[in-house]
Formats: sequence, C-alpha cells, structure tokens
Amino acid sequence: MTPNVKGALLMMGSMAAFTVNDTLVKAAGQDLPLFQLVAMRGLLATALVFLLARHLGALHLRFSGHDRVLVAVRSLSELLATFFFLTALMHMPLANVTAVLQALPLTVTLGAALFFAEPIGWRRMLAIAMGFTGMLLIVRPGPDGFSLYALYALVAVICVTARDLVTRRMSPEVPSMVVTLATSLTITLAAAVASVFQGWVPVAAPTGLLIGSAAIFVLLGYLFSVMVMRVGEVGFVAPFRYTSLIWALVLGWAVFGDWPDRLTMLGAALVVGAGLFTLFRERRLHASA
Repeated sequence: MTPNVKGALLMMGSMAAFTVNDTLVKAAGQDLPLFQLVAMRGLLATALVFLLARHLGALHLRFSGHDRVLVAVRSLSELLATFFFLTALMHMPLANVTAVLQALPLTVTLGAALFFAEPIGWRRMLAIAMGFTGMLLIVRPGPDGFSLYALYALVAVICVTARDLVTRRMSPEVPSMVVTLATSLTITLAAAVASVFQGWVPVAAPTGLLIGSAAIFVLLGYLFSVMVMRVGEVGFVAPFRYTSLIWALVLGWAVFGDWPDRLTMLGAALVVGAGLFTLFRERRLHASA
C-alpha cells in the first residue's frame, strides 16, 4: 500500500468518524441540553486524548511562548466553532450543515491571501467566488429560505478558518496531541461552566451510550486527522475530505429521514467543485515551484 493510498484511507476514515460523531450528537441532543451534552462528551474525549498522548510520550510544553499563545487562540477558535456548529446542527439537516463546511478550503485560501499575503491567482479567486455562490444556494439569504441557524453554520466556518490559519503559524516543535488535548480540555471546561446555568437533566441509558460512542468517534477523527498529515502528499490526500458530504447525506437520510432539495444539492456541488479546483491549482503551483 503506497503512502498516498494510506493517506486517502486515513482522510476518509477521519471524515467518516467526525460525521458519525455529528450524527450521534444530533441524536443525543434531542434529549439533552447542548452544554450538558458537550460537557459529557468532552469529559470522555479529553480523558481518552490524555491517555493516548501520554502513551505516545507527547505530553510536554517544550515550545516557545509565542506557540503557547497560538495554541490558546486556536483552542478559543475551536470552542466558538463548536458552539456555533452544534447549535446549527441541532436545528438543520445534517447534510446541509456539512455542505456549508465544505467551503473551508476556499475560506482558508482566501484568509491566507488576505492576512498572510500568500499569492492567489485569478483562477482560484474565480473558484472561491463560485464556491461562495454555492454557499448562498445552501443558506438562501431571503425571507423564504433563510434560517438563523444557517448563519450559525457560516460563523462556524469563519471560526474554523481562523483555527486553521493559526495552526499554520505554529512551529513544528508543538506536538499535535498537545494541541488536541488543549482544544478538548478548553471546550469541556467551557461547556461545563455554561451547563451550570443551562441546567442538567437525567441521562437515560440509550442517550448515555450515544454520548460515549460520540466521544470515541471524535477521538478517532482527531487521531486519523493527525496521522493523515504524516503520510502521503497533501495535494493527493486533501480532496478525500469531501467524502464527509457523502457520509452526511447517507446518515442524514438513514437516521433522521432528511434529504436535501435540488438547490441545496446544486450549491453543495458548486462548493465541492470549487474546492477541488482550488486544491488542484495549489498542487500544480507547488509542483511548478
């Protein structure tokens, strides 16, 4: 098995794990308040991440103060993204929220050009414009089709874009598992504090099983996403990120009986197509360089 094939399988595994986690959280959210759910899942996930990081010998803070600030900013960005994404997820079909998130390669490319002065050609700018057109078809800003929770999904995209841009500025000395642990711990503590004001309700055994399973799948998603960056070529592996939309379509239909309408599917196709073109151009430019 070549490194590229391994990377593709790991990327597809990561997307599958994250989407199954989203499905389990959405199902559990029908019986539990949001912050209680996130706190319970986070407690389990943080414990699992800690044990894994300790086993791998990755628990150390031997990196600069500047990197520590970046880790903190990244954790805050992830915290905000989690709140806005899960709030949207509880009120929108799974596939619709996932389709909005497919714009991430476009927003990260645009953000790198705006804030880090990374070069971007007219072809990629055209692809970004096409991707944003697709997003408009999904969220439909207007009195008939627009939902406040679609705006939450868009804010989640902005927060995740900030997270990824900050991650780009971290030095290689920062262990990936430390970043993951800091992120998970931040989200868990914030959710625990917020849940005190929102209130807790008794947890039935089936709901507890959903939360426990969600914690395992989110850990698998984190683990695979770290492993995928260590094998294969990024230009080859990155397009397999879009398999999350296939998982979201299948799970959304099978579990919740949701299936996007034609405009949403068209918008998703535009977003995915624009993202694939952007990744292709970046690979070509990297090869030329």
